Amino acid sequence: MFKINLSKIATISLVTVGLLAGCGSNGSSDTSSEASSKKVTTVKIAYDQASKPMTYTDENGNPTGYDVEIMKEVDKLLPDYKFEYVGTTSDDLLIGVEQGKYQAGVKNAFFTKERQQKFIFPKEFLGLSSIGLVLKSSNKDVKSLSDFASKGYSLAPIAANNAQYTVIKEYNDKNPNNKVKLKAGDEFTVDVVQWVNEGRVDGGVMIEGAFQQQVTSDKGAYHNLKNDVVYNEFGVIKTWPLFNKNQQKFADEYDKAIKKLKQEKIPNKLSKQFYGRDLFEVLDKAER
Repeated sequence: MFKINLSKIATISLVTVGLLAGCGSNGSSDTSSEASSKKVTTVKIAYDQASKPMTYTDENGNPTGYDVEIMKEVDKLLPDYKFEYVGTTSDDLLIGVEQGKYQAGVKNAFFTKERQQKFIFPKEFLGLSSIGLVLKSSNKDVKSLSDFASKGYSLAPIAANNAQYTVIKEYNDKNPNNKVKLKAGDEFTVDVVQWVNEGRVDGGVMIEGAFQQQVTSDKGAYHNLKNDVVYNEFGVIKTWPLFNKNQQKFADEYDKAIKKLKQEKIPNKLSKQFYGRDLFEVLDKAER
């Protein structure tokens, strides 16, 4: 009798273990499947950390600026992605995104045909940027590239890979009889305010946000020149995030998110916050 009871107990134990093992197996599979379906992809977003107020690193070491903050809003709408921001230089950003070191990058980037060969430009632009001429106050009546060219004024050099160079070249192509004297520089950017103030050139191309940070702001490096130089806007240009060529799906998801943000007027609010004006109010003036 004792042996029979042991046999029954052993049989029951084996069945129970089998059932538990089966349940454990099924539970593990379901959990694994669920985790897999909710997998989050981490993407590196490079930003130019020296282009305040468009993209920069604040005093606490945090990435910020219009482009960065709008991308943070995009991230909130993409649960399948986690954005990791990497501060770098403009040149490294371009090379890094092209080579896949970064999945995307933001740097107040303008569209050019050359860049289109290297990057994915999404369907939806990121923001708007005011572009203008920095001039001596005595030349404040020069309001356009046409005015500047007709006076035969000299322009601060612009690197050929800087989209600002493309903007001036496009003007020259459309106006062969009244060209701006365009010279390619060795550096991506030059100290435009200083060059103009010293009289090395008659004017230079600059983004309004950068001029405000350098000259208009009380903390600007050239605030002492606020009465000596002026900024005259000659255009409003769309700006874009740049995606690596292998990131089409990511770019498509960005498009969906930014559309929603534009409907909610989030870019308008951030434009006011970082640029002091809602540039979307003059979107109809954007020619490119």
